[in-house]
Amino acid sequence: MGKPTGFLELDRQDRTYLPKEERVQNFREFIVPMDEPDLKAQASRCMDCGVPYCHNGCPVNNQIPDWNDLVYMGDWQAALTNLHSTNNFPEFTGRICPAPCEASCTLNIDDNPVTIKSVECAIVDKGWEEGWIVPQVPSHKTGKSIGIIGAGPAGMAAAQQLARAGHDVHIYEKHAKAGGLLRYGIPDFKMEKHGIDRRVAQMQAEGVTFHYDTHVGVTVTAAELEAKHDALILSGGSEVPRDLPVPGRELDGVHYAMDFLPQQNRRVGQEPIGEMEPILAEDKHVIVIGGGDTGSDCIGTSFRQGALSVTQLEIMPMPPEKENKGLTWPDWPLKMRTSTSQEEGAIRDFSVMTTEVVGEDGKVTAIKCTKVDENMAPIAGSEFELQADLVLLAMGFIHPVHDGLVEELALEKDGRGNVAADTATYESSREKVFACGDMRRGQSLVVWAIREGRQCAREVDFFLMGETVLPR
Repeated sequence: MGKPTGFLELDRQDRTYLPKEERVQNFREFIVPMDEPDLKAQASRCMDCGVPYCHNGCPVNNQIPDWNDLVYMGDWQAALTNLHSTNNFPEFTGRICPAPCEASCTLNIDDNPVTIKSVECAIVDKGWEEGWIVPQVPSHKTGKSIGIIGAGPAGMAAAQQLARAGHDVHIYEKHAKAGGLLRYGIPDFKMEKHGIDRRVAQMQAEGVTFHYDTHVGVTVTAAELEAKHDALILSGGSEVPRDLPVPGRELDGVHYAMDFLPQQNRRVGQEPIGEMEPILAEDKHVIVIGGGDTGSDCIGTSFRQGALSVTQLEIMPMPPEKENKGLTWPDWPLKMRTSTSQEEGAIRDFSVMTTEVVGEDGKVTAIKCTKVDENMAPIAGSEFELQADLVLLAMGFIHPVHDGLVEELALEKDGRGNVAADTATYESSREKVFACGDMRRGQSLVVWAIREGRQCAREVDFFLMGETVLPR
């Protein structure tokens, strides 16, 4: 603990953003990093608590007090080594993780948590700038081969861990590039994709082979991969979206968020958008149904495309402005949060159920809604109508795709339709087939995907070798 009185002397200070009027003109990242002296000062606020609740708040168990102290002392390279010991891709989490660690920080009792996420991002960004992040090529080869299906953060984390353990690792990805939702779901204004590309290059130098445009269960059978590899890891994500079963759903202009967002990411990345008709918000009144992160991403993307207006509807009631610390801390609290995209001009409404989509000549023109009570029951007389030229469904995902891979392998599923596998072994109901990430746990955060990929890699290494030194 470099500065025992840091938290008493200094107030919380965090990264800032470019003005709304400026940032909506493009799809570039708009966070303004802090200067090094300010970062050191913020790191000094860490209290090095006897019980560091931030460890529990962080799914990958980052050793947060340790690298905060190292940053304060100016030993950035040691801080990077410490950070990488628990997290393969801190530049991802340092940009898009909601930071449950900060909610768990002891200083959050007083609403002034340490700026953990900003310090984390600064450490890894400095590591790239200084050239400290290099391939870690294994000193020996095991002779074992592993196939990983899905190049999202869970699959990438598992692949990097296993390659460094000396295994021959192959990632099979149905898209043209790696990253999963990091590349094709998260907008570039939240995370530019060159960060993924440099990690892919690092992993390739470490021995990972990427097979793109390879849709397992469609263009190649799972049986072929089983025959090639000593173990398989399924990390294909949770991709079946929750639908809106109301009259008019079939009208032109009603789309899933994950049909809309990947198109824009592909435009920015100069990839073909595919066979689907272009979905654009320009000069349209946009309705986003769903109040989560995906809905927020739709808002920011719509404004950057030139939407006339964006309204976000959430069926849940409006959360409180402030949580009751005595009841919630150190757990993640339910409270009112406003994203940077919502700040850019979205209208938000809560306790709203969409009852019908209205259209003319086969195209959406409006939606009909009603207010609901705490039991989600419609409130009589509360009906209203909103103009709509584009309706985006961002209501979450229910389970992984079953057609193809999951059905071919005849895998058992849990009660929610995910591939059944526990966190002790990550092994599915089929021998030598493992599952991790959203495909196993359901839709979740990138930090959980990285954790599961790392833990699954350890269990696969143990399965193949009878022992392992990979961290849990």
